[in-house]
Amino acid sequence: MADSLRELFHEELKDIYDAEQRITKALPKMAKVADSEELVSAFEEHLSETEEHIRRLEEVFDSIEESPAKKTCKAMVGLLEEGQELMDEDTDSPALKDAALIAAAQKVEHYEIATYGCLRTWAELLGEDEAVRLLQITLDEEGATDKKLTEIAQSLNVEAIEQSDEEEEPAVVTQGRRAGNGGRSSQKRTR
Repeated sequence: MADSLRELFHEELKDIYDAEQRITKALPKMAKVADSEELVSAFEEHLSETEEHIRRLEEVFDSIEESPAKKTCKAMVGLLEEGQELMDEDTDSPALKDAALIAAAQKVEHYEIATYGCLRTWAELLGEDEAVRLLQITLDEEGATDKKLTEIAQSLNVEAIEQSDEEEEPAVVTQGRRAGNGGRSSQKRTR
C-alpha cells in the first residue's frame, strides 16, 4: 500500500498505463469478431483514442516529473480474459455475440472511467494542474465511448432478442395450450 496520496497517484498512473496498453491489443481482436459495422467502427475509433490516451498518460508522467512506467493492472487482465472467453464462444446469433462484446467493452470503460475520475481528483488535491487537464480530457473521451456503446447496444440488443426468438424450438402443443407457458396464449408478444 502507498504511504501517501502522491505515491498512490503514481501507482495508479502506472496501473492505468498498463491497462491502456493491454486494451490496444484487445480492441483489434474485438473488431475482428464483431458483426455489426457500427460496432466494428466504434472499436476501431476507440483504438485510435486509446493510443492517444497512452500518449496523454506519458504527458501526465512528464508533467509530474516521473518516467512512464507500468504496473500490471490485474483488473484489466481479468476483464480482458472475460472478454476473450466471450469472443471464443460459438453462437448462431451474430447480434448476441455483439451484445456480449458490448457488455465486455463497457465493463472495461467503466473501470477506466472510475480510474481516471480518481486520478483527476487526486491530481487536483496534489496541485498537479497539467495532470488534471490531461486526465479530464481522457475521462471525457471514456465517457463518450461508453455512451456510444450504449446507443449501439440499444439496437443490437433488440436484434439479439429477435434472433434468439427465431432460433428457439417451438414448444410442444397440448390441448390447445403451449407446454410450459402456464396456459397463456401461444402467440409471440409484439415488441
